[in-house]
Amino acid sequence: MQLKDRVAIVTGAGQGIGATVARAYAREGAKVAVIDLNIDAANAVAAEIVANGGEALGVACDVSNRDQVLAMAEQVTAKWGRVDILVNNAGITRTAMLNKMTPEQWQQVLGVHLTGAFNCLQAVVGGMIERQYGRIIYVTSTAGLLGTIGQINYSAAKAGIVGMTMSTAKELARYNITANAIAPGAATPMTETIRTDERFKEKYLDRIPLGRWAEPEEIAPVFLFFASDASSYVTGQILAADGGMTIR
Repeated sequence: MQLKDRVAIVTGAGQGIGATVARAYAREGAKVAVIDLNIDAANAVAAEIVANGGEALGVACDVSNRDQVLAMAEQVTAKWGRVDILVNNAGITRTAMLNKMTPEQWQQVLGVHLTGAFNCLQAVVGGMIERQYGRIIYVTSTAGLLGTIGQINYSAAKAGIVGMTMSTAKELARYNITANAIAPGAATPMTETIRTDERFKEKYLDRIPLGRWAEPEEIAPVFLFFASDASSYVTGQILAADGGMTIR
């Protein structure tokens, strides 16, 4: 088991890729804190993991709220003694063309993606430095690498995650802590419109060399790699699991 006895926090884990990653980590022996704004969704994923013989804890948390993040990290540490792996996956969208986007829509998206990731990082990194071990995994997007229409807030936030990943990697390498980011293909509830609306579906698919949508189960092994000792000499990297969409 690649993650035996490791303790992992996965944010935005009540559905989609986050839930799939939480299940994959548990199957590989990790104790998994399933973090989501929706406590019912978090508890449902945690209960499924426990029913299948794993260890999991559902916790409600708004990652943009620093006090909630600190309380969440304390709860996880109190239960399992430490945090070895952090997956900053929580995200939202507030779609609008840039000339119509409100300041609230801008701030909400940056608050969850960027401030939320920073809050979670700061909440756990002290213990990782003390133990000289950690795996930080960020989730960016093709939107952060290529830009997109109608989501300048999301694209900006995801581009910021790229810079955050590289800075985290450089700053924490001396402590045996790695930081990497994954840019998944369209495999999340946030991309449901793109995958189902005929106005966007074919146009988007035409940009993917593999010619099909991703399944969360295809993305989870990349998260497993970055969380495991198999990636011990890999840090500061952005891996696009996107069917070739970002080939340049």
